Amino acid sequence: MPQLATRLPGRPPVPLARVVAAQGAAVSVLVLLAAGAGATRAADTSVKPAAPVAAKAALTVTVTSPAPAAWPQVVAANGSIFAWQEASVGAESPGWRLAEVRAQVGDVVKRGQVLAIFATEVAEADLAQLRAALAEAEALLAEATANANRARDLQPSGVLSAQQTQQLLTAERTAAARLEAQRAALAAQQIRLKQAQVLAPDHGIISARSATVGAVVQPGQELFRLIRQGRLEWRAEVAAADLAQIKPGHNVRIAPVGAAATTGRVRMVAPTVDATTRNGLVFVDLGSGAAKAGMFARGEFETGHVQALTLPQTAVLQREGFSYVFRVGTDSKVQQVKVNVGRRVGDRIEITGGLDPAARVVAQGAGFLGDGDLVRVVEAATSPPSPTAAATPAGTKK
Repeated sequence: MPQLATRLPGRPPVPLARVVAAQGAAVSVLVLLAAGAGATRAADTSVKPAAPVAAKAALTVTVTSPAPAAWPQVVAANGSIFAWQEASVGAESPGWRLAEVRAQVGDVVKRGQVLAIFATEVAEADLAQLRAALAEAEALLAEATANANRARDLQPSGVLSAQQTQQLLTAERTAAARLEAQRAALAAQQIRLKQAQVLAPDHGIISARSATVGAVVQPGQELFRLIRQGRLEWRAEVAAADLAQIKPGHNVRIAPVGAAATTGRVRMVAPTVDATTRNGLVFVDLGSGAAKAGMFARGEFETGHVQALTLPQTAVLQREGFSYVFRVGTDSKVQQVKVNVGRRVGDRIEITGGLDPAARVVAQGAGFLGDGDLVRVVEAATSPPSPTAAATPAGTKK
């Protein structure tokens, strides 16, 4: 059978069977490519995408929100502690020698307690002499009275002249006056003997002693100094602009340097202001405590109450001289927020600015966090401070 041939223009004729074979091979290649693409597509659809990895919380924290509280409004001041009143106890009789000293500095004494005793031998001898002179004056008065009575009886008869009668009556009055003088001298000497004992004029504490056994003291010479009733007062120097806020009866918290803090109450506000310092004195009666006269003290006057927004002190961090809190967002991530702080009361601190009152902040564990950390939240109950708690200024805020 003769082979069919095809002819292309300008080329030798090609057998038809070869053309058909070439076309079949091309079709086979296309079929194989399509099958491979289908297999690849099937393989791609059989692979599932990986699930996203959940972020891990950096720390478990407790959160809280700013709580309103009524805090005392205070005026800060400085001053020194003095004795409320000091009594000077001295000698009243001249030229006596101290025989015994029974009180020392720091002793607590009662009114009428014997502090010192003078030697009384000479005074007792003088007392005995005055008693003898009194007896003599009584005898002279008795004689003068008898003579005067006889003169009165004989006066109508004229036996005695008027001059003699007058002399006898005058002698009676003179003897009576001398007797009264002797009695007065005896009483004075007895008082002097009582002064041989130096007595405490009031309850109190001995703050100074100059009495020495064997010393001969002069009248008015101080032997002891006594803090009356053991009472101390704080004399606070308050700026003139703040004096109007302080009234008698206001409570005061006082922190003496070198002693434990104590409390007091305003007794009096001075009516004048120092022209040099522009400060006025406020006299504060101190309660019992370890304060001593002469100590320097700082204090705060409670002049009223104000509303404050507060957080636990553990929620506020100090970094680079500023105060920060960590606010917790709805996505449980924390954000470092700069805040302004004020006074401190107990374990609470006043927030004066920089924070929304409805914000949730980290109450515990904030020191281990960084800005943007993810946390696991545990709610913490708020406990506002008592309105009567004493406030401590933060920094220089009053």
